[in-house]
Amino acid sequence: MNTHVNAGRRLDNLSVGRFHRRLAVLVGVGMFCDSFDNTLSAGVLASVLDTGFSTLKLNSLFLSVTFAGLAIGASFAGWLSDRFGRAFAFQFSLALFGILALCAAMAPSMEVLIALRGAMSIGMGAEYVICYGMITEFIPPGRRGRYLGLLGIFGGIGVSLSSILGWVVIPVWSWRGMFVIGGVGALIAWWLRRGMPESPQWLESRGRYEEAEAVIRRIERESGVASGEINSTPVAYEKDEEAEWVPITVLFSRPVIRRTMMALILTVTCLFGSYVVTGWIPTFFVEQGMTVSKSLGFNAAIMSGYVAGPLLCLFIVDRLGRRRSIMMFGTLAAVFAGIYPFMTVSALVIAVGFILVATVASFLTLGLGTTPEFFPTAFRFRGGGFSQTVGRVGLIASPFVVLWLFSRFGVLGVILAVSGMYVVVTLLNAVAGVDTSREALEQIAPESHLDDVPEEPGTPHDPKSLSESSVAARSPSSNG
Repeated sequence: MNTHVNAGRRLDNLSVGRFHRRLAVLVGVGMFCDSFDNTLSAGVLASVLDTGFSTLKLNSLFLSVTFAGLAIGASFAGWLSDRFGRAFAFQFSLALFGILALCAAMAPSMEVLIALRGAMSIGMGAEYVICYGMITEFIPPGRRGRYLGLLGIFGGIGVSLSSILGWVVIPVWSWRGMFVIGGVGALIAWWLRRGMPESPQWLESRGRYEEAEAVIRRIERESGVASGEINSTPVAYEKDEEAEWVPITVLFSRPVIRRTMMALILTVTCLFGSYVVTGWIPTFFVEQGMTVSKSLGFNAAIMSGYVAGPLLCLFIVDRLGRRRSIMMFGTLAAVFAGIYPFMTVSALVIAVGFILVATVASFLTLGLGTTPEFFPTAFRFRGGGFSQTVGRVGLIASPFVVLWLFSRFGVLGVILAVSGMYVVVTLLNAVAGVDTSREALEQIAPESHLDDVPEEPGTPHDPKSLSESSVAARSPSSNG
């Protein structure tokens, strides 16, 4: 009997059609809600402090709990997605932070608000992982860079709109209005996504062949494949038998460890770099003698690069290839971060800052978006989730790292440290980049029928990994 749906290959061979565009919008709406809720804290914390609802100490705890929740959510998303499916995890995480956002709007005390924010952040952290992973599994690789850029634009708009609405809403309806907007928006997105299909690649990896075949045929029809081109002959599959669960220790097994380390380095760099550049620029301006109002004005102009960078990805990433694009944006981020502290003329401060933010945002989008490609279907989301967990745990300690660098070496020391990180990760990608070709992933997949991500333009094969025996690579000892 047939046990091959070939879901990955069939998805990759489709032309982008109505299904893919609808999927991208629905995933993007989730990313927008996530970014909006994640960044509303600036206006909310200023308001609760001004009204006496909170204190500086409690505000700091609010931020720490948010970072911790994001890290837990990233880890939780990987396990939930690989165990129970992408669609279930996708909807669960969005519903979690949507409902809790509405609860947060009614918090009777700052302590209760902090507790709700921690639980809410678990859903937000999970959503980040799942959104990038969904693009990896559904969008054909030849167009994946374009749709990762689109996802980054949704996220950038969420960040910008959160600031604008905070300026308008908080004075009228208080900080509670921001949580109402975020919660209602998330639940609307949840309702719109209720019919999203399960990933046929995941279904196939779990031995659910008939369900996988039904989903892939639906996608083919919605993507414009004529009914006559779809084989209508009934296919006999062996009785569905859930595949053996691959433990997370596979991430540290010999065939996979290099991929795990590269994913960690890439994720830590893109998260830390984005945090420093977008979170500390106003502080650096004030430290250099600007007034607060002028600093915020400069920052608003510069932060528009957070949308412009992913917009650029729409047009160039699929032509260059994702790996080459990461190297290009990493190089540009290192260069502009290195020269930024030396800008003194206002026009150059804004122009160079804008380009720096745009390249950092592009690197963030591609870094988080391509790490799921490093891993086969069976543990893809746990690989991406583990990387984001480590990166977000690092963000918990990052304020102390930045303050130490700032007190010892000033603004120059902080920015040059970030520049150095981009240099290192770019060189690693150039010298020891991870092979994301279909053949390489099959070598480390626990299922012999895996059909996964085909080679993108410009991605070299790893001769060593391709020469290894697939039998050995699939043995229990190889998979940890």
